[in-house]
Amino acid sequence: MRYIKGLSKETLKILDRIYNQSKYYQVRQRAHCIQLSFQGHKISELMKIFKVSRNTIYNWFNNWDLESLVGLYNNPGRGRKTIFNTNQQKIIKEWVKETPKNLEKVQDRIKKEWGISASKNTLKRVLKIASMGWYRIKRIVGGVPIPAFYEKKCHELQKLKEQESIGEIEIRYVDESGFCLIPYIPYAWQESKQKITVKSQQSKRLNVLGFLTRKNELEAYTFDCSINSDVVIACIDDFCTKITKKTVLIMDNSSIHQNNYLWDKEEEWSKKGLHIFFLPTYSPHLNIIEILWRFIKYKWLEVNDYDSYSKLVEAVENIITNFGLEYTINFD
Repeated sequence: MRYIKGLSKETLKILDRIYNQSKYYQVRQRAHCIQLSFQGHKISELMKIFKVSRNTIYNWFNNWDLESLVGLYNNPGRGRKTIFNTNQQKIIKEWVKETPKNLEKVQDRIKKEWGISASKNTLKRVLKIASMGWYRIKRIVGGVPIPAFYEKKCHELQKLKEQESIGEIEIRYVDESGFCLIPYIPYAWQESKQKITVKSQQSKRLNVLGFLTRKNELEAYTFDCSINSDVVIACIDDFCTKITKKTVLIMDNSSIHQNNYLWDKEEEWSKKGLHIFFLPTYSPHLNIIEILWRFIKYKWLEVNDYDSYSKLVEAVENIITNFGLEYTINFD
């Protein structure tokens, strides 16, 4: 019966440190095996402990006898050989970009072009090395702003922020959003064998019109009806009665904001100290209230808030009421 013998106290301390601290699982495993053999464990016992063959145990012992501590580590060149060379990996990456949802087409192309059969798992390893991953595809706006006009508007917006920073004005970011029982829950931590489920069902829609500052101050109006120009104008009329200094509303160019009814009110609001600054088209990222809607939908609403419409309304209104206290966002 073969055992590892003659280990010094210093060697045992090093083995113990490797077993507890090495970042390589195989190295920790081999170090532990050498320790247990020195303590008198038979090879048959080691095979059961490490779930490996007798030949593997002998290989570990032989490497230890030949190279001592160095024998715990893999030599360069050991391990699975790569199927694809560097150039092929680059080509595979480009092919995947052409059909990002369908690896089967890439598999067929590899077979046709190079005569190589590769599993999906092999392709996934190649893509991981190429810094690619399986992510949710993001939706973006349907156009791009006119560059010169966009730069001009950004410059004007920056000037307004500077005025706000010294207390001359207050900026409120204005927008509308809606909530219904079609849930916004893309990801969540859950048990692999007991997945979280949530019903997706048709329901009424709770619409919210908000006036938000960077300091987490929110004035919000909720409606069961749809929000049209009349609703927007009525909310701005009401908000006008609450301002204490010159206030600028930052708004996008949706049709309920850009129309004769609202334009006709601008002079009246201006006399009360309220002005409207329209953002450039296709620039939702400049309106920070969009971040608030995302936080509510994807972070703060819980799974059970979608159990019923009344529960959803209660949850949304609770978040709105406690925004700035229990719920905050760092906009800087």
